[in-house]
Amino acid sequence: MEVIFLGTSSGTPTKTRNVSGIAIRRANAKAWSLIDCGEGTQQQILHTDLSLDHLTAIFITHVHGDHCYGLAGLLASTGMSGRTEPMLLVGPKPIQQMLMAIMENTQLKLSYEITFVDVLDINNPLDTREFTVETIELSHRVPSFAYVFSEKNIERKLNVKKLKAAGIQPSTLWGQLQAGEDVVLEDGSQLKSADYLLPSRPPRKIIIAGDNDTPTLLTDDARTANTVIHEATFTQDIVKRIGNGPQHSSAKMVAQFAEDISIANLVLTHFSPRYRDSEDTSPSIKDIENEAREFYTGNLNLAKDLETYHLDIKGHLTRVEAKK
Repeated sequence: MEVIFLGTSSGTPTKTRNVSGIAIRRANAKAWSLIDCGEGTQQQILHTDLSLDHLTAIFITHVHGDHCYGLAGLLASTGMSGRTEPMLLVGPKPIQQMLMAIMENTQLKLSYEITFVDVLDINNPLDTREFTVETIELSHRVPSFAYVFSEKNIERKLNVKKLKAAGIQPSTLWGQLQAGEDVVLEDGSQLKSADYLLPSRPPRKIIIAGDNDTPTLLTDDARTANTVIHEATFTQDIVKRIGNGPQHSSAKMVAQFAEDISIANLVLTHFSPRYRDSEDTSPSIKDIENEAREFYTGNLNLAKDLETYHLDIKGHLTRVEAKK
């Protein structure tokens, strides 16, 4: 699985960070999904190998502008390429209302259908082409949600020892069995695919959370997740200074939560513009990192725009490279 960060700033962009947007896909796949679409997201996409033609689904975590103001423009640009395949759009009901108002008042007509799903109507995992998706309700000034992406269509390996023990030598039959097909031998006997496939490995799972001041709301799903991506808008001293009004998490809050339930991979994002990239200024992103490392001993990463992260089949998350 791969995650590409298209924007990692909260509220407003900075010179080096756009507002929220994250892409997720199977490794090296063309099809992909988008989580949040702040203003300028489609410009960020141009700096990656992602194509709007292969965008299959969009998930909006909540209605604040830094997470959705780029949506109408992105959908319009997608239509200009002549797309006809329907687009799945998941989010709070006001997202649909906002989009309909924009389309009506700007006379925007799309060449494809948008299938909107109210996030509150998802009672069972939602299937996309690449993932099953579940939701978690969070705590913020407006309804906000996390999306839990679990891979599907996991290839099962053949039990080669069992095949050879049964005298079934390598042939095209092996490929049919691995594809889940039952086969009939020349003597008329039948081989059932299920009898010659090893158990599949557990699906990889990534949680991508919207704005949230209570990380423990993720506990049940995060225990079985390989990676959690969560906002760390402030350091703890700023949270104390400004009070509970903004309803954001500090680096300490998220890190302590991740440590308490042994999350293997934690990626922090959605940083306040007050934290600069340069360590020569104060406050800086390094302050957020230092605070998180004080409370979390796992694999910690602070996201940067256009960085790609790869989650391998063993659950190890690594930074690949910054796309130029």
